[in-house]
Amino acid sequence: MSTPENKFEDQELEKQEIIDHESESQTQQKEKEQAAQTDQDQETAAETPLSEEEQLKKSLANEQDKFLRLFAEFENYKKRTSKERMDLFKTANQEVIVAMLPVVDDFERALKELSKDESSDLFKGVSLIQNKFWGVLKNKGLEEVAVKAGDVFDSELHDAITQIPAPDKKMKGKIIDVIEKGFQLGDKIIRHPKVVVGN
Repeated sequence: MSTPENKFEDQELEKQEIIDHESESQTQQKEKEQAAQTDQDQETAAETPLSEEEQLKKSLANEQDKFLRLFAEFENYKKRTSKERMDLFKTANQEVIVAMLPVVDDFERALKELSKDESSDLFKGVSLIQNKFWGVLKNKGLEEVAVKAGDVFDSELHDAITQIPAPDKKMKGKIIDVIEKGFQLGDKIIRHPKVVVGN
């Protein structure tokens, strides 16, 4: 049977063993850290002659990458400005051509009136002038928007000025009459055709 003194001594011995064990663990840990640091220092020392070469290679690779990116950006810039220039050329005359459209309408009305006597010199002269004028506008990219009675009404393309009862069921939602011609410059509609729609 153990006495209280023996128990106390046993506890003291256990505590001492634990402390010794922890001390050993800490010592081993420090030794491992020192060994790892030594290995790292040796690796760094071994890499030192190559690091300048590697740095130069990295620097060269970075400069090449910057150059390629800059070159790609410049190519994109050239394409974009070229496209903008082409678009500008296409629509540069738009204001002048829009201002000429009433003259085109007047020629149409004059020829309609003069067509009552197609043999007259006046009709032939006005017709020649109109053809020449229309040819110049076509060369600048002006085209008539194709629309006729019976076409389906499209709000994106046509401008409905009024609706009237359709003469028959087939004409509901379709164009009954074209009041004013529409024109487009390139792909852009500069004047929508004015139409009467059946409902």
